[in-house]
Amino acid sequence: MRIICACIIGLVLVVWPDFAAKYLVITLGILFLIPGLAGLIRYFSHPTSTSKQLDWILPLAAGGSTLFGLVLLILPDFFANAIMLLLGAILLLAGSQQLYQIIAVRKSIPLPVAFYVMPTLILLAGLLILLHPIGTRHTLSIIVGCTFIIYAATELVKYVRLK
Repeated sequence: MRIICACIIGLVLVVWPDFAAKYLVITLGILFLIPGLAGLIRYFSHPTSTSKQLDWILPLAAGGSTLFGLVLLILPDFFANAIMLLLGAILLLAGSQQLYQIIAVRKSIPLPVAFYVMPTLILLAGLLILLHPIGTRHTLSIIVGCTFIIYAATELVKYVRLK
């Protein structure tokens, strides 16, 4: 079952990369919406509670979950792009920080050029994501889809060999 699911997910990500990220956000919205609605229904259907001090927490958390789920359902492309921009900013900051540390250490210890390669690539990846978040999202979906397909193939080979 794990092999079949991984293969299906991989194929969907490779064949429809633009829709995959959108529907992933929609799925997350549903996963926030359902427990939020269930909590609100439970709270309003049972007006008396055993803990009077914490009565305001359940409807607040359930309402927040419901609202967040609705926003994810209504604006999936916005959140998919926002996640990509956040990822780009994190990579940009991480690469910059690593380069800064290497430059600071270089003053006391001579370092080979190879130490600069990965931080520079991380910095460039973050910059690329910030400049082209939608195109990067499609490419990332395809890469993740291929990884799922490779995982499924590896699991299938392992399953056949162990049988």
